[in-house]
Amino acid sequence: MKITVNGEAKTLEAATLAEALEALGYGGAKVATAVNEDFVPAALRAATPLSDGDRLEIVAPRQGG
Repeated sequence: MKITVNGEAKTLEAATLAEALEALGYGGAKVATAVNEDFVPAALRAATPLSDGDRLEIVAPRQGG
């Protein structure tokens, strides 16, 4: 399926948000996620289906000051 990840078009074979994160290399990373501008908590990622054309935002925390 074709989705947009952080503004960049991607083609993934992932049925859920959790599968997409794994495929994109974010498997165990501490990140914040949103699908179509709706925040998705980590506990719900495996139950959050993705559809062709969805927009996924992945934000990793930064350290520093």
